[in-house]
Amino acid sequence: MKRKLPLKSEPVIAPEILEQAKRSLISDNLRKPGKCSVCGADTSLGTGEPLCWVCRRLKISAWRDNEQQMPAQE
Repeated sequence: MKRKLPLKSEPVIAPEILEQAKRSLISDNLRKPGKCSVCGADTSLGTGEPLCWVCRRLKISAWRDNEQQMPAQE
């Protein structure tokens, strides 16, 4: 009996896209998270502001409280 030769499979993902994904993973691993400007905790990389998640939530909560109080003063 003859053994069947394995079929050459076509790549599902283009090699350019695969290489770009590998490079982005490497660059993400090299970047270190910053420190929060309020409490000094580690910040996440993609936010763009120097706040940890706790301080960011507190800031958003303060904005909501401030917006709710404004119509009462008018």
